[in-house]
Amino acid sequence: VGIRYERKGKIVDVNVNKEVILSAGSIGSPHILQLSGIGAKKVLTDAGIETLHDLPGVGQNLQDHLEFYFQFKCNQPISLNGKLGLWNKFLIGTRWILNKDGLGATNHFESCGFIRSKANVEWPDLQYHFLPAAMRYDGKEAFAGDGFQVHVGHNKPKSRGSVNVASNDPKAPPKISFNYLEHEEDRAGFRACVRLTREIIHQPALDEYRGEEIQPGAHIQSDEEIDAFVRSAVESAYHPSCSCKMGIDDLAVVDPQTKVRGIKALRVVDSSIFPTIPNGNLNAPTIMVAERAADLIRGLDTLAPSNEKVDITPNWQQQQRPREATRNIK
Repeated sequence: VGIRYERKGKIVDVNVNKEVILSAGSIGSPHILQLSGIGAKKVLTDAGIETLHDLPGVGQNLQDHLEFYFQFKCNQPISLNGKLGLWNKFLIGTRWILNKDGLGATNHFESCGFIRSKANVEWPDLQYHFLPAAMRYDGKEAFAGDGFQVHVGHNKPKSRGSVNVASNDPKAPPKISFNYLEHEEDRAGFRACVRLTREIIHQPALDEYRGEEIQPGAHIQSDEEIDAFVRSAVESAYHPSCSCKMGIDDLAVVDPQTKVRGIKALRVVDSSIFPTIPNGNLNAPTIMVAERAADLIRGLDTLAPSNEKVDITPNWQQQQRPREATRNIK
């Protein structure tokens, strides 16, 4: 086992006497394995690559989080929309440069939450972020007036995609298909996002601030209307994962020791080895994977499982929430 890479136009071969640890992420790791001849034989053959080890799960099981945002007018002049002029941007930037504080010292996603979409869901599967402004996620377009928005996504998708090598040229990008919203449960999860978010935003605590619903718009009500809106508005949360999954089944790529099955001295250590995507952001789980892999590689004892009690909503099998909302808008 070794590594071949290009540096300043020259091909360099590096031999190793211990292990190679691949940490190129959920797009890069399967792509590099496939370029190296490790993957599904048909995928490799179609790309003109000799199969050294037929491992069908490489690049399969790809998962990601999707989200969209609810936008509302704000009845009070307190949102960030009033701070988007050039002069205000200059003042905000100058304050941050000089003092490292103020509005430029945060991304403003300072409140978030997790809830369950329906009864019989044991762990929260919807994630929320609140932004005190109404604008595109990339900041290019903003509502002309005060507003706010709630970013929401369904965190346990059933749809599965793939990353497949397209060519034996390592500089050529792979073929990536996420198959977003292919599974009915994913579409149902986003319908719950829409209806539960409206219920939350229409509670009395927000009466003073809540204005007209800008997006998706109050006229979007039926399942078909919600599905069409979600498909047009949904965006990636940039959480690709699970494309070199850990396990013992036929599609598993690495074993519980993070070693590539059937290959000596080769491990994958990144978010691609998750069997299923976590219920939230990937940063902390990826760090946990890395820390455990570091102990395994060094032959250290890993941490014992925690026996701490976990707070679970009572009667979660029969109830979506422990009590009714203050205001029922159904």
